Amino acid sequence: MQTTAKMISTTENKKISLIIPCFNEGQGLKNFHEAASKTMEKIDVTCEFIYVDDGSSDNTPVVLERLEAIDPRVLFLQLSRNFGKEAALTAGIDHAMGDAVIPIDADLQDPPELIVQMVEAWQSGADVVMAKRSSRSGDTLSKKFFSGAYYWLHKKLTNIEIPSNVGDFRLLDREVVDSVKRLHEKNRYMKGLFSWVGYKTVYIDFDRKTRSSGKSSYNFRRLMGLGLNGIFSFSAVPLKVWLRFGLAGILLSSIYIVIVVYKVLTQGIDVPGYASLLVAIFFMGSLQLVGLGVLGEYVGRIYEETKNRPIYIVKNKKKTRDGT
Repeated sequence: MQTTAKMISTTENKKISLIIPCFNEGQGLKNFHEAASKTMEKIDVTCEFIYVDDGSSDNTPVVLERLEAIDPRVLFLQLSRNFGKEAALTAGIDHAMGDAVIPIDADLQDPPELIVQMVEAWQSGADVVMAKRSSRSGDTLSKKFFSGAYYWLHKKLTNIEIPSNVGDFRLLDREVVDSVKRLHEKNRYMKGLFSWVGYKTVYIDFDRKTRSSGKSSYNFRRLMGLGLNGIFSFSAVPLKVWLRFGLAGILLSSIYIVIVVYKVLTQGIDVPGYASLLVAIFFMGSLQLVGLGVLGEYVGRIYEETKNRPIYIVKNKKKTRDGT
């Protein structure tokens, strides 16, 4: 890595945008802002803090209004309801004006101090600098297991590789940001979109801490939904799998028909099997329903895209910038 002095000289007149999606983070926002501000003071850049309130039900909007009033670097975007983290990230990216953009959570699990190394790597020529978790002390064993299994499955089913143990915390060059802004799908999986656009990428390892305050809004059901969205948004393999199931079923059924006809012709007896026939009907019927469900996921996504509704709605538009 470059020394701090060299880094300061190469970042002169540059601007960095921090995007912080917030959902019920009021308890820890002050501590986060202080920690992030101290980090940005170590780098000779202009910075802005874009806080996106994603329909919080606690005092998050009040805290953010105060921060915006006392710190001119703060831009507070309040969404009209809870649209989800992916939409909140999209809102922040759309409003970011920096030469580089850094999405980061407000719970301090992703250390703001790492931004210094990210900027160094960016000034050395990297277009994307990803923060990779070398340890996840704040996560349960089950979450670690399912996370690893998901990324393995995603790699097998899609044509893009999303690195494991990497979240939204990363630095994106302006060229990368502009490329991401050209992607307008409504069902957004931001890690997939960031990976899909490509560009030169480097990794920085760090130890992920436990949350400084509050609790995660992502339970198992929401994580499962986000994971399935990541697969359905970037792969048609699930549809092809059911085609293969159908072809395998035809093959097995043809073999069984031949066996039944052979026994009838050679032995002259009926083949018993009411129970096995009933099981086969239920099994094949269940497979058909699952296949229809998978097909429905894709049709539903097509339906959402054709409606062309906005990804998010900003409530406090009078405070936003032109072009929103």
